[in-house]
Amino acid sequence: MGPGQVMLDLEGVELSPQEYEMLRHPQAGGVILFTRNFESVEQIAALVDSIHSIREPHLLVAVDHEGGRVQRFRDGFTRLPSSAAIGEVYDQDKANGEKLAEQAGWIMASELRAVGIDFSFAPVLDINHGVSGVIGDRAFHRTPHGVIALGKAYVRGMRKAGMEAVGKHFPGHGGVREDSHLTLPEDGRPLDVLLKEDVLPFVDLANDTLAGIMPAHVRYTQVDELPAGFSSFWLQEILREKLRFQGAIFSDDLSMAGAESLGTYPDRARAALDAGCDMVLVCNHPEGAATILDTLPSEYDPVAGSRLARFHRHRRHPQMNQLRKQATWQAAFKALDALANKEQDLNV
Repeated sequence: MGPGQVMLDLEGVELSPQEYEMLRHPQAGGVILFTRNFESVEQIAALVDSIHSIREPHLLVAVDHEGGRVQRFRDGFTRLPSSAAIGEVYDQDKANGEKLAEQAGWIMASELRAVGIDFSFAPVLDINHGVSGVIGDRAFHRTPHGVIALGKAYVRGMRKAGMEAVGKHFPGHGGVREDSHLTLPEDGRPLDVLLKEDVLPFVDLANDTLAGIMPAHVRYTQVDELPAGFSSFWLQEILREKLRFQGAIFSDDLSMAGAESLGTYPDRARAALDAGCDMVLVCNHPEGAATILDTLPSEYDPVAGSRLARFHRHRRHPQMNQLRKQATWQAAFKALDALANKEQDLNV
């Protein structure tokens, strides 16, 4: 059985019989984990093993584990500073900022790989234009070149740990005030401005660096009437043809308000796949996920499968207790913990 094209979520800290059966569906391709799925390092490792054991090739297991505000697992994992905190160090000392970004990518990926997780949806490659609350300190920098330098370093660290990277949110979510979890944001900038600013990090990291890209649930009103994640112009003409990106495209969560204009859950999934996505995410709505699985054709897509296969190609990784004995982990932990403490003190 080849990998499916739908990534689902779970309700608790272990698989229910209903979830087990749903994940056996031919169109199930992966699972995204959240904080509600986590109790301990040992528990999350056991949960990932149970997901991986369902079928072969195994279902991909992913998580949003960027650092700062978006870090799903805390107890037993290194507390990661926000990307913006790393960007502030970069402004004072570029070499040290890039070193911290690489250490953050490495320790994040190493710890997730230690419990069996295949990849994190990271890094954020949006530019912090100072208007987006949902992006904000999740962005590395206010300039494209700062985002490129730190994004490359972060991905370099991830890949050293044996994890592929997924850059988000193409072509850039940082220029809108609205939160796409709550509404459909609209960005009125023309295409030439977007290409010279927000798209630049994706241009630079598109090939040989990123194995995946996640588009934004944002409508760029001077470019296309459809949000980017449902737009063949953005995904095919720009991302595939102009940027020559050969990796996998993951939709953002189809349960977000930014996707509601596309209709029912099956309509949203079909629109995203038709536009060029290789895998669609459905979170926090099991009924919607079930309707997608019930209505999508079950045939295997070999092109999407070949792109997603890159996330299966990772080497074995030491378990958490072995990882913490490494001098590389200890040095990265010391540097990142100090920065996280500093950031916390400033925010108190």
